[in-house]
Amino acid sequence: MTESRKDTVPRLTQNPHETRESREKNLEVAIGRQVRELRKRQRMTGSDLATQTGLSVGMLSKIENGVISPSLNTLQTLANALRVPLVQLFTGYEEPRGAMHVKAGEAVEVERAGTRAGHQYHLLGHIGSNNSGVVVEPYMIVLSTQSDRFPTFQHEGIELLYMLEGAVDYRHGDQIYRLEPGDSLLFDADSPHGPETLLELPAKYLSIITYPQAK
Repeated sequence: MTESRKDTVPRLTQNPHETRESREKNLEVAIGRQVRELRKRQRMTGSDLATQTGLSVGMLSKIENGVISPSLNTLQTLANALRVPLVQLFTGYEEPRGAMHVKAGEAVEVERAGTRAGHQYHLLGHIGSNNSGVVVEPYMIVLSTQSDRFPTFQHEGIELLYMLEGAVDYRHGDQIYRLEPGDSLLFDADSPHGPETLLELPAKYLSIITYPQAK
């Protein structure tokens, strides 16, 4: 019995609708709340923690209430007294997350390394350094009647193609895939790939490339 495509897809465990507990956007307040929570969790009074750290009760109160910004040395002293890693004092802080909105027709046309004649690359957005450790390059690619045939690309990362208009035979390694509107192709971009035969022009497709952020 032939195995269905549904049976071959691995179970995906990440819930796209799950939301995390809301975090504090003010760093001092986030640190103060974390210090207070850790102190109470260990059944320590303000006086106990002040004595162990050498801070005054008044100073500790200001830190826990987010009134002042404690020095790195003070934070390290608090972390030692609370017996937690320094970074745990920052866990309640919500760092700014990047977003970029590009209106229709406003995507920047770029020349990507290896681009051939007649291949238009429209960059749909870009977020620089981020905590995910991943770089994403989303492009709208248009192939015209003047496009070079048989261009081959090879680069690190994973790439997703989604066909919007036209039709092409697209090569990945030794395989050829017919891409028509609504079709998608997800592949390891380290293998040679590119449009092999331009069947119906102009051809337009989304190309989303992801790769590890440079360290």
